[in-house]
Amino acid sequence: MTQHITGELLKKMIVNAAAAIENHKNEINELNVFPVPDGDTGTNLSLTMSAAERAMLPTSPKTIGEAVEVMASAMLRGARGNSGVILSLLFRGFSKRLKDLETADAQAFAHALANGVDAAYKAVMKPAEGTMLTVSRLAAGTAVSVAESEDDIEIVLERALATGYAALADTINQNPVLKKAGVVDAGGKGYLYMLDGMLRAIRGEIMEKAAAGAADSDKADFAQFHAEDITFTYCTEFMIDYTTKKNPNHLREFLDKRGDSVVVVDDDSIIKVHIHTDQPGDVLTEGLKYGSLITIKIENMREQHAQAVDAAQEPVEMKEYAIVAVCAGSGISEVFNDLGADKIITGGQTMNPSTEDILEKISSAPSEVVFVLPNNKNIIMAAQQCEKLSDKRVIVIPTKSIPQGVAALLTLDGSGDVEEMTESMTEAATRVKTALVTKAARDSVFDDMEIKNEEYLALIEDSLAAHGDDESEVFDVVAAALGEMLPEFITVFTGEDAGEAETQSLLKKIDEISNGAEVAVINGGQPVYHFIISAE
Repeated sequence: MTQHITGELLKKMIVNAAAAIENHKNEINELNVFPVPDGDTGTNLSLTMSAAERAMLPTSPKTIGEAVEVMASAMLRGARGNSGVILSLLFRGFSKRLKDLETADAQAFAHALANGVDAAYKAVMKPAEGTMLTVSRLAAGTAVSVAESEDDIEIVLERALATGYAALADTINQNPVLKKAGVVDAGGKGYLYMLDGMLRAIRGEIMEKAAAGAADSDKADFAQFHAEDITFTYCTEFMIDYTTKKNPNHLREFLDKRGDSVVVVDDDSIIKVHIHTDQPGDVLTEGLKYGSLITIKIENMREQHAQAVDAAQEPVEMKEYAIVAVCAGSGISEVFNDLGADKIITGGQTMNPSTEDILEKISSAPSEVVFVLPNNKNIIMAAQQCEKLSDKRVIVIPTKSIPQGVAALLTLDGSGDVEEMTESMTEAATRVKTALVTKAARDSVFDDMEIKNEEYLALIEDSLAAHGDDESEVFDVVAAALGEMLPEFITVFTGEDAGEAETQSLLKKIDEISNGAEVAVINGGQPVYHFIISAE
């Protein structure tokens, strides 16, 4: 029987929760029904929870109030993707209920869970049912009800989990997309894995991370590479959940031809990679052949060097406002720099930056007023958390794509106050239509269409418009959709995987329907999407 949760016990609960979600993250990622690779739910939840674990491990909290303060702050700053932000909000509300207590009894713990749910629902503009929000709400409701007559926290959490699993099973009926795919909600399942890990900690069970333990036992020291000459642009580090058992020597051979400072550390569970390269997308794609990616870090060493030199030579001149933009691809980064972006965060599909990553760029931006362009719908919520965390005035323009971000920046001419600039940037972003061409990352059923891995996909304004093995047929659909928009300007950003023949085929079809529209082609170098196309 457990009647009180102390600060030390909560610390163990968080460590267990982090292990539980880490060990199941690939299973959770497989529940993502969208056929385009993205910052998958399991990965985002794991990275967010691990931020809390890292912050709490060195502490010895005397009260539960001390413990939740460390936990909530770390999770908020480490939140990645929409699922990670929602998780951080659930635990932030949880912490507010317990912050003044020495220990938590069953009722306090149950009401803290419910308080977290309230905080998350209030923060999400359009909360949808059949999601992690639903599962957490129903689980917390049962916890509160049971705690009215039961003082054993183990029993309270057991009953909450039972309700949660029933709610999870029902998400397939609440969300039409899940029903078509025949799966339950990924975020809801991840949340229950974490609650289960917390329950195990209360019972005295210690869970271990299968991959993380192996990594710690044979960890590469990358500090030695910091002073090297910059021959290649991107310092790329990632860890692979080594499930395929393919020979890692083949990966070493591949990497040796695409950069320098190559380090590949492997054992039975993980492969850890470091490389300086100009082709981080190719490197990550090759890594995926050996297993799913656990962590990814890509840094532009030339930008870091330039910033360090500038900082050493002269003080930063403060501006009326500054721009922070999220994007991936050297060509796209150049576009944002040319349009006046002060700080670039490398991220987007498959690489959702954390709130702390965004906050760091905001802090170093040369102004007390900072506009943030997320340029991806799965990054908007993480960016919005910075509005509360930064001492600066932060305005997040909710751009959902690279074209929207470009359009927003084009409106800035230095005139008008902050409110007027915010309005004009937001309005400009909504005028842009976006088409995307990529290849499916997995077999899937989406919008009643059976998608096969490696098929061409065309997305128009987030809707799947066409798919198939024949690129010409998919390009026809894209061109027809662009023609219906009657644009004056069409911009095609070519990705790192776009071949010359592919590009010319698409441009020919666009030219046939352009009706006098001005067509521009930019070598974006972006990963994932062969083509990002804007029409305005």
